[in-house]
Amino acid sequence: MSVHLSARRHIRRLAVMGTIFSSAYGVATAAPTVSVAPWGQLSDGSQVQIVTLKNDKDVTVRVITYGGVIQSVVTPDHEGHLGDIVLGFGKLEGYTVDSAKGGLFFGAMIGRYANRLAGGDFTLDGKSYHIAVTAPPNALHGGKQGFDKKLWTLAGRRVDGKTASVTLELVSPDGDQGFPGKLTTKVTYSLDDTNALTLHYTATTDAPTVLNLTNHSYWNLNGEGSGSIAPEILKIDANRYTPTDPTSIPTGEIAPVAGTPLDFTKPRVIGDRLRDSFAQMMYARGYDHNWVIDGPAGEAPRQAAHLYDPRSGRSMDVLTSQPGLQVYTSNSLDGGYAGLSGKAYRQTDAIAFEAEHFPDSPNHPSFPTTVLRPGQTFDYTTIYRFSNQ
Repeated sequence: MSVHLSARRHIRRLAVMGTIFSSAYGVATAAPTVSVAPWGQLSDGSQVQIVTLKNDKDVTVRVITYGGVIQSVVTPDHEGHLGDIVLGFGKLEGYTVDSAKGGLFFGAMIGRYANRLAGGDFTLDGKSYHIAVTAPPNALHGGKQGFDKKLWTLAGRRVDGKTASVTLELVSPDGDQGFPGKLTTKVTYSLDDTNALTLHYTATTDAPTVLNLTNHSYWNLNGEGSGSIAPEILKIDANRYTPTDPTSIPTGEIAPVAGTPLDFTKPRVIGDRLRDSFAQMMYARGYDHNWVIDGPAGEAPRQAAHLYDPRSGRSMDVLTSQPGLQVYTSNSLDGGYAGLSGKAYRQTDAIAFEAEHFPDSPNHPSFPTTVLRPGQTFDYTTIYRFSNQ
């Protein structure tokens, strides 16, 4: 069957049936497992560990304690061949030295504030705060030493008959990168027998602060290092998005996607309008926008996106309780980094799904609040569910 015909059939099936949650990968072979091993050390001598989660259907997820990075996700394609579907590196230096120079956040946990803050500034309870400008003229992903560059603590691991999980913890002191309050964050990564990778975020603070957490994995369902994701088919469950100015700061408007290249309310090949001259696309050099996900935020995770690769037969559903989804077609990858496959990573070689609150929310009172106060708990969940059906 040709790739084009397979793609068209998948689009028709999604249009008729809605998003498919099929996740059977064949006969179970073993119970889920979790294991921990050393994975190098930082310049100060601190030890980094790698945690491996495996389920009974040949899905393997590896997470490192540096940056809370998802280092690899291995799943079978439609013929049962295993392949890594996230971009990443085989050595710690790939994260601490090489890719860190480009600020590309491969697989990392992002905080305290994911996405951008205009000028690095915000006001909370009448007091002004400044975060270092890292993507001029704005602050991006939490300052110069965000959560992606911190060593997280292995806080627990658990295995039962259906799920393997690990919890990482990070204590961010008052004033860290300019943010107020001592913040304690936990992220639990769980892999279950439905081939769902769940990230459950919780955080508490001892003083009012702002918080926006996400994961920055780069996905390619045809396999890491296999080239562009332009042929993959995307559906986003969002009728609206937040337009930006040329520096990627929201204008404050919440606009309809209808009639724009950002309309993925029906499944569409990513590459169809990837080079459109629509101003928003020109600003970002591709897709790098926040979609306002349909349905209530802060409750049970609801469907946010569906991605299908007609070459491999792999698909992935993204569900989240967050209000927004930043979708990014790896516009800044320039061939300067080679990943696990030994292949250079270039523009459009992956797509990121950053489930989060909206960019620059502290400076837009009409957006869902990102303020966290003592006695409150930040509590959100994002799920990536894999299939080869």
